Amino acid sequence: MNATRQRSLCSALVVALLLLLISAGGALARDMESCTRCHDETWESPVLNILQTPHAAMADERTPFAANACEGCHGDSGQHMKAPADDEARTPPPVTFGEEHTSVAKQNETCLGCHDSGERMHWRGSMHNFEELACVSCHTVHVPRDPILDERKQTEVCTSCHARQKSEALRPSAHPVQDGAMSCSNCHNPHGTLNESLLRRSNVNETCYDCHAEKRGPVLWEHAPVTEDCTTCHQPHGSIHQPMLKARGPQLCQQCHLGTHSSAAFGGDSLDTPFMAGKNCLNCHVQVHGSNHPQGQTLRR
Repeated sequence: MNATRQRSLCSALVVALLLLLISAGGALARDMESCTRCHDETWESPVLNILQTPHAAMADERTPFAANACEGCHGDSGQHMKAPADDEARTPPPVTFGEEHTSVAKQNETCLGCHDSGERMHWRGSMHNFEELACVSCHTVHVPRDPILDERKQTEVCTSCHARQKSEALRPSAHPVQDGAMSCSNCHNPHGTLNESLLRRSNVNETCYDCHAEKRGPVLWEHAPVTEDCTTCHQPHGSIHQPMLKARGPQLCQQCHLGTHSSAAFGGDSLDTPFMAGKNCLNCHVQVHGSNHPQGQTLRR
């Protein structure tokens, strides 16, 4: 085969490949347009907003939308697009989100087809998974920015189920969750962890130390409840006692420390007792989280 004929054959192959790619692109556009012909801006839910999201980035080959448009998540919708008979309802797509046509497991399987790594790797077997919670129960896909990614709106989503934590967060002493300065996901990973209560860290104390590093230690004189569990004394979602204590002093302290000295807090008959000033152990034992002072064994200095 001479060089001229080889070049001609190569050119023909290139042209054929380009035509194939163009036709594929046209098929994609037509497929998306066939959906948006009905699901337009007048539809009952804002479907077209997905075109402003990373999910609909057709130039990104990682997205299902790049290859299959709407069918990348909703499945082959050929039957759905066929006009039904006069006395029949239209066949729904194979996968519908947030509706009764598709099981929660099938809905989540579609999402996990892409989102199954990183912080979501422990979803299977997590508390929310066992409760049969769908991804769309918390996430909104057809919007430019998922509301749950906003710290203020995320709290509203979480507390729509966790009512007790919502009420505690409204107490006088609480983390600034309601102010939007932090969110539930700062401490918890809602997609699942190997730790108790979906904590991001291995235990309560390690989670608290992310912000309260000065309480970490080690110190020369330790206070046992501090090293064991911060929630022994503190109510993490909010309390009526400052600073987020489960009870005010000395009642909180006397849950562990009972004896002649500590009983003075209840009486207060003598003006010599330090408990007369507010009747609080912290009047003297100021280093309640631990002390590095050589004479700090009583946590007074």
